[in-house]
Amino acid sequence: MTNPLLTSFDTAPFSQIKSEHFLPAIQNAITIAKNEIDKIVNSKEAPSFKNTIESLDYSGALLDRVSSTFFNLNSAETNEDIQKAAQEISPLLTEFSNDIALNETLFKRIETVYLQKSNLDLSPEQVTLLEKRYKSFSRNGANLPDQKKEQLRSIDKQLAQLSLSFGENILAETNKFEMLLTQETDLSGLPDGAKEAAKALAKTKNKDGWLITLDYPSYIPFMTYADNRKLREKLALAFSSKGFNNDDLDNQNNVLSIVKLRYQRAQLLGYQSHAHYILEERMAKTPEAVFSFLNDILDKAKPAAQKEFDRLQNFAKDLDNIDQLQKWDGAYYSEKLKQKLFKLDDEQLKPYFKLENVIDGVFTISEKLYGLSFQEIDTIDKYHEEVKTYSVTDDQGNFVSFLYADFHPRSGKRNGAWMTSYKSQMKIDTVDSRPHISIVCNFTKPTPSKPSLLTFNEVTTLFHEFGHALHGMLANTTYPSLSGTSVFWDFVELPSQVLENWCYEKEALELFAKHYETDEVIPMELITKIKDSATFQEGIATLRQLSFGLLDMSWHGQDPSNITDVKSHELAAFANTSLYPDVTENCMSTAFSHIFQGGYSAGYYSYKWAEVLDADAFAYFKEQGIFNTEIATKFKEHILSKGGTENPMELYKRFRGQEPKPDALLKRAGLL
Repeated sequence: MTNPLLTSFDTAPFSQIKSEHFLPAIQNAITIAKNEIDKIVNSKEAPSFKNTIESLDYSGALLDRVSSTFFNLNSAETNEDIQKAAQEISPLLTEFSNDIALNETLFKRIETVYLQKSNLDLSPEQVTLLEKRYKSFSRNGANLPDQKKEQLRSIDKQLAQLSLSFGENILAETNKFEMLLTQETDLSGLPDGAKEAAKALAKTKNKDGWLITLDYPSYIPFMTYADNRKLREKLALAFSSKGFNNDDLDNQNNVLSIVKLRYQRAQLLGYQSHAHYILEERMAKTPEAVFSFLNDILDKAKPAAQKEFDRLQNFAKDLDNIDQLQKWDGAYYSEKLKQKLFKLDDEQLKPYFKLENVIDGVFTISEKLYGLSFQEIDTIDKYHEEVKTYSVTDDQGNFVSFLYADFHPRSGKRNGAWMTSYKSQMKIDTVDSRPHISIVCNFTKPTPSKPSLLTFNEVTTLFHEFGHALHGMLANTTYPSLSGTSVFWDFVELPSQVLENWCYEKEALELFAKHYETDEVIPMELITKIKDSATFQEGIATLRQLSFGLLDMSWHGQDPSNITDVKSHELAAFANTSLYPDVTENCMSTAFSHIFQGGYSAGYYSYKWAEVLDADAFAYFKEQGIFNTEIATKFKEHILSKGGTENPMELYKRFRGQEPKPDALLKRAGLL
């Protein structure tokens, strides 16, 4: 049988791929990559930038393509066979990456080139690649004695499997919970669209009634609008206890094992903690800098958050005689208070945010800023019929990228929203090989009577992920490992978060916010309300983000060896940021996929860090006009196209003319 993953392909051949193709394809691709490494290691030529550093960066191209296809599907369209394959594939890839990182002969060649760097005529990008490559070896055990190298291999293999297991448990928990409502009175308060969606969902499962699940488009409207407090409590407890039920999907041991192994790994490599290891290659540099940054904002945000919470508590007391606001009350009463203060709710806005119009909007804004055109095509394979595919070109008609867009929840898809790539941009022998980028979201589905109408939060989420996509699509670097979003983790959120700002601007909204039935442009009155309400409960929202960052640092910024109880540790980490009373059955850590499954360990602070950058960057756009092509060109040239080719602060200063100032963020948030 021919394996489609081992044939020559440009776009991923999804329609031909079967689950059983992945393991042999990855085994085969590892063999090819090993041969490429052996060729570098056994070269009789003296080590040079070209025959060692450059050759290493271009090696493993097939393995990169096959493994990215595999792991993207494991997130967006998984099944039992793919999950089973992941348990075999992950250790193989970990073993292979360790084979490279711990290869002494290869490291010696890299070191030889590195020690000559001042005598080599290298471009800034080549200097970055050389330094990154040398550091990645020295930071990942190349100088360790053999016994410790074996220890490192063992730790990495265990971590890969634990991370997979953590994610599989969360997906299984999300899929297994269903709240079937058979009395229409239980849906009191819910908008018609949410009711219709719940009815349609029940029908797909051959059930009578209304089905509510833990998928965001089902969960969030219910928590925001449902009058039945008991049902909100039931749903909130199910959502917030994922991985914390002392059953076969429990993640407590996974959490403790992951943090302890990460600490052991850091110690083995000579670092004080996992956070010290991670942050060495971040803009923040040290855990002390991160704690200082988070606590500084906490000092400014906490009084505002407490004031907002007290106001919400009093509002709930006056409205419904609620003596103590609980976590399952927050979204509900916040929405009621927001409606009272601003005469604005998502149901007023949703008719103006038909998914297709919002997609057109983000395309039009990208065209105005960066000269891009998006053509929907059906000439490339998709992994699911719901996926939309586009060919992206520049204002000269040159091909820029393929874009995959996947918008609605399915049982084989994890919650949340993310951007990823199936193929990185790179230049080989001056030929520019363009990227294949994907965005994946979980937005409200169309119903029999309505198209997909987005909440304003979903609109900003789409813009956020599209900002990441622009970072990937507009990449213009030579080497794949420095391309697109391959930047310091606390810089990667700048392109995504800055694009969200356009969602609040009249000039941008009028391009796409049109009523799905009448085509009427969103009224100025609603735009004003969107802007006026943008800082509503910003103190509470800031405190929530800070709490996640502090929890992450509490797991990774110290020796976790003596931590035996996940919940107790979490409560201590949340001590300075808690507003609501604790709920015994709840645990955040056991479902904190960003840090235990994704790449955000010791890095969750970067969302807030990047907010400082994005507020400062957008202030620059605002000064000159939000569609000013001169500023947009500078942002494209110095940020979006440059990837990780130079120090991010240098790139930022080249765009902005100065370092970012936190005042812009505090002012925008209404905290200054």
